[in-house]
Amino acid sequence: MSELTLLGLCGSLRADSYNRKLMHAAAKSFGPSSFVEGDLNLPLFNEDVEAQGMPDAVTRLKEQVKAADAVVIACPEYNKAPPGALKNALDWLSRGGQPWTDKPVALVSATAGRAGGERTQFALRLMMVAFRPHLLMGPEVLVASPKDHFDDSGSLVTESYQNLLDDLMGALRAAADANR
Repeated sequence: MSELTLLGLCGSLRADSYNRKLMHAAAKSFGPSSFVEGDLNLPLFNEDVEAQGMPDAVTRLKEQVKAADAVVIACPEYNKAPPGALKNALDWLSRGGQPWTDKPVALVSATAGRAGGERTQFALRLMMVAFRPHLLMGPEVLVASPKDHFDDSGSLVTESYQNLLDDLMGALRAAADANR
């Protein structure tokens, strides 16, 4: 296996979020890689701000997406949709070029609801269609009640979820290798 660059985007800004833990578990499952976590703590999208020049944090994130061989997005479900921080980042990334075109992307989610983030993944897929990434369709990794599936050190401990994550990240790695 050759080393690839995997970019992780976490829709939760909370440092100790279950989605951040899931994103790190995904990076481990991806295999040997240079893992970079993108920062979604961006100013709110505003064309007046954009007219003054692209914010440095947005430019940095766009360059990270362009440079990555693959992207994993870990996203909670807030009120049956992705959180505003992730939507805001997607809005910024849509400006001035298409860093997502043909980029292999996998979605994972962990949420307290019993569906594990199914609606947030559905909404994210709809949001990303215009960007034309190579969006993997499965297996779906939807971790319901994540407090029951991570240990105190943040490791994913439930075998069935780990197996799904391994399968998804194996497919993401294969797509990234094929895209080189």
